[in-house]
Amino acid sequence: MCGRFTMTHPDTAMAQLFDAVLGNDLPPVPRFNICPTQPVAVVTADGGRRLRAMRWGFLPVWYDTPSGGPLLINARADTVAVKPAFREAVRARRCLVPASGFYEWSAGKDGARLPWYVTRSDGGVMAFAAIWQSWERGGVAMDTCALITTEAGPDMAAIHHRQPVLVPPADWPLWLGEAGHGAAVLMQAGAAGELRAHRVGMAVNSNRAVGPELIEPLIQPLA
Repeated sequence: MCGRFTMTHPDTAMAQLFDAVLGNDLPPVPRFNICPTQPVAVVTADGGRRLRAMRWGFLPVWYDTPSGGPLLINARADTVAVKPAFREAVRARRCLVPASGFYEWSAGKDGARLPWYVTRSDGGVMAFAAIWQSWERGGVAMDTCALITTEAGPDMAAIHHRQPVLVPPADWPLWLGEAGHGAAVLMQAGAAGELRAHRVGMAVNSNRAVGPELIEPLIQPLA
């Protein structure tokens, strides 16, 4: 799964990288602990590429309130096309969520959740495969999104059994619907060597934690 991530790159750089028009509603960066229900920067291609803000937490149209059902921050690649909440969005409203890295937790021997910070091996920007949905009730309207996850690839399997789907730049047009059909083939983990990970401190276990120290490698004490 993916429950937290970071964005440390400037918005202007992201707009240039994705060849997208820069929105004026983006959350401030850098951000070292992006959590569900917070606004995130999203690349859409409806009428031209735009970099704009959405709520991380997909709201199906039948939810009466933002908390009217389960919090849908991820959608599984193997079921996204058949789940009632997601099946229309994955056909018609796919998007990309830029990220500098993401956190995942492994299980410690004592049952503790041990946090890891994961980045691209080349240090580049990640593009999470995602879907989006407009939601409105009682005069309240918002655009919302969920990240696509799949079975962990070779770089992640030792940490967790699932990971976010990362779309390489060459496939951005296909995922965004600009290059015809066939985006389903992209919903899988990448090849070995794409990602690297290091342990970080337990501070990030709190969704209130902030600051660049959250991604610093954990220094293990000498035996």
